[in-house]
Amino acid sequence: MRFHYVATQANGRAVEGDVEARGSNEVLAFLSAKGLKPVSIAKAKRKSLASKQIYIGKAINATDKIFLAKHLSLMLRVGTDLFRALDILVADTEKTPLRSFLKEIRATLEKGQPFYVTFARYPQYFSPVFVNLIKAGEASGTLEATFDNLSNMLAKQEELRRKIRAALIYPILLLIGSLLIMTFLITFALPKIAEVFMQGGLEIPTFSKTVFLVGLFLADYAWLLLGLFFFLAIVAWYFFGKTLVGKRMFSNFLGSIPVIGRVINRIAIQRFSGTLSSLLKAGVPIVNALEITATSINHQQMTQALRRIAQEGVSKGLSIGESFKREKVFPASVSSLIAISERSGHLDEVLATLSSFYDSEIESAIKTMVAFIEPALLILIGLVVALIALSIIVPIYQLVGQF
Repeated sequence: MRFHYVATQANGRAVEGDVEARGSNEVLAFLSAKGLKPVSIAKAKRKSLASKQIYIGKAINATDKIFLAKHLSLMLRVGTDLFRALDILVADTEKTPLRSFLKEIRATLEKGQPFYVTFARYPQYFSPVFVNLIKAGEASGTLEATFDNLSNMLAKQEELRRKIRAALIYPILLLIGSLLIMTFLITFALPKIAEVFMQGGLEIPTFSKTVFLVGLFLADYAWLLLGLFFFLAIVAWYFFGKTLVGKRMFSNFLGSIPVIGRVINRIAIQRFSGTLSSLLKAGVPIVNALEITATSINHQQMTQALRRIAQEGVSKGLSIGESFKREKVFPASVSSLIAISERSGHLDEVLATLSSFYDSEIESAIKTMVAFIEPALLILIGLVVALIALSIIVPIYQLVGQF
């Protein structure tokens, strides 16, 4: 359920927003954690049906956002006013959801509302980073530079996702092939061989008998076990993907695997440094920039660390560098660079350089991960095949020896 709240900060400034919660008590707990004093809490009003029809079953994807940011940047750079730029994009866009969204932006501007408001209505498509960059760019009169920065940032993120997908295609196909081979051997081939030996009244070694009994059990209860597997997979997906405790456990587990954890940590640092750099360049205050950056990182430990830096460090008067040094999740080199660049007044530039450096680090870490996964899967297949082969060869060898 979605609630709309109005609250006041410690300095008396009023703030409002929407939050997903099961009830008003959960909203109160959320506001208390943020240090906000509630003024009013009510169920959020539903969007009009016309607004919903634009996006039901459809999405504005990363390619659409890059197209939007890049073209708005180019048109604003050559002096096209915002209304004319939107009209050109509406005429040039073939995708219905994006065209409808552009029309909605124009209608919002005609009502005298800020440019970022329309983007903020659709958090499922536009992240807090995206919205706040536009908000800051609009306030400072640098929308052209903001959209250029956004398009570059989104393009870099999409390129990283493409590299990861390309690198993982072969290991995934190998894993699927391995599972299919093992399923065939264990549930079809092994039970038939087991029946031949066990019904023939032969004395079978304990090792072979154990393997045969496992194969027969799996063959007899294959559908039940498959159903149980899918049920547990759904439960695991909900627990590890939807709950805070589950996400933290899953993040810690992946981070503890050396080759995978190395990739995850580098991706998180690259995303953190690039996002924080963009927000600071746009003029977003450091505390707000840190909290917004925390929402963009899919890394539980780093997210919590950034929130502590913002709320318990910088906002309490500590320097940015000192606050980062207190958090062990960040490498010492990163914390030191942040401290040095803070003193020199080039924090946003150093963070941008750090993001570029970790781009190459991620590529190297992905290659190492793939180089580890491929032989590990091949060894697993080999062990299963060897196990089945030995369970068949040993009794045959004994049978031949009796003659």
